[in-house]
Amino acid sequence: MRLLFRFLSLIALVVAVIAGVIDAIQSVAADRLVLTPLRAAWSDVSPATLAALEDWVLAHLPAAFWDPGLRLILGQPATAVLLALAFLLYLLGHRRRQRASRFSWRR
Repeated sequence: MRLLFRFLSLIALVVAVIAGVIDAIQSVAADRLVLTPLRAAWSDVSPATLAALEDWVLAHLPAAFWDPGLRLILGQPATAVLLALAFLLYLLGHRRRQRASRFSWRR
C-alpha cells in the first residue's frame, strides 16, 4: 500500500511541475504573473471527469461539501494544490525509521 501512495505522490509531483512550468511560460509571455486555477487546468485536460466528480459529490455528499469546500480548492492554483496532494500522499506512504530503544546496542 505504501508503494501505491508513493507512486501516486510521484505522479502528482510530476503533474505539479508540469503545471508550474506552463504557468511560468505563460507568465513570461504575458509579462505578468499567471496562475492557472485547478478548475481551469482540469477542464482543459478532461472536462468530463470534472463534471463526473461534481455529479458524484452532489449525489453522495451534502451540497455544502461541494459549494464552499471543493469550489475553494478548485479555485486555487493548480501547482499549489498538486504539490500539497503530492506531499500528503508521500506522508501516507512514508515509513518511519525504527528508533533504537533506550537500552539498545544500536546507535
